[in-house]
Amino acid sequence: MKIGYQALLEAALAEIETIKAEEARAYLGDPDCVFVDLRDIRELKREGKIPGAFHAPRGMLEFWVDPESPYHKPIFASGKKFIFYCAGGWRSALAAQTVQRMGLEPVCHIEGGFAEWVRIGGAVERLEER
Repeated sequence: MKIGYQALLEAALAEIETIKAEEARAYLGDPDCVFVDLRDIRELKREGKIPGAFHAPRGMLEFWVDPESPYHKPIFASGKKFIFYCAGGWRSALAAQTVQRMGLEPVCHIEGGFAEWVRIGGAVERLEER
């Protein structure tokens, strides 16, 4: 390896805004903020999500953010603050760095991810079975 995951994470964390789960909880219900869940759908089905969070699988994020992409999702052109999270905060840190470099602003991520959100007693929305 020329650059390991820890070096990638350190570089991302130096460039992006990181917020604590307690701070993120204060944004819940704010119409000017969008929580973005980057986890795999299996994780959402198993563990639930932050209420009202928009699910954007990490593998599609760049395509969904870019307005020139045929996969673009209009929510990313809303001008709102985006709060990214994953299970533990690694994927969301790298994702926040990537979309910030693409020009999406404002964006931040939750330190400790969904696990930390649950640990502090943050609300969890269960997905309905189809």
